[in-house]
Amino acid sequence: MQTTHWQKSTYSGDGSNCVYVAATSTGDILFRESDEPETILTTGSRQLGALISALRGLSDPGA
Repeated sequence: MQTTHWQKSTYSGDGSNCVYVAATSTGDILFRESDEPETILTTGSRQLGALISALRGLSDPGA
């Protein structure tokens, strides 16, 4: 059984509402929040990249 190594997002402050991210050996990317650590969201790198690109487009209307 492999241990998941969670890393706190650099965008999370010192408060209790923190987002953690981890990568699996199969390439999945996992997310969880400190308030509900048992709830884990799973995605792939392509899907996450598409989401980030779309969000960047929303924040930069000239793009």
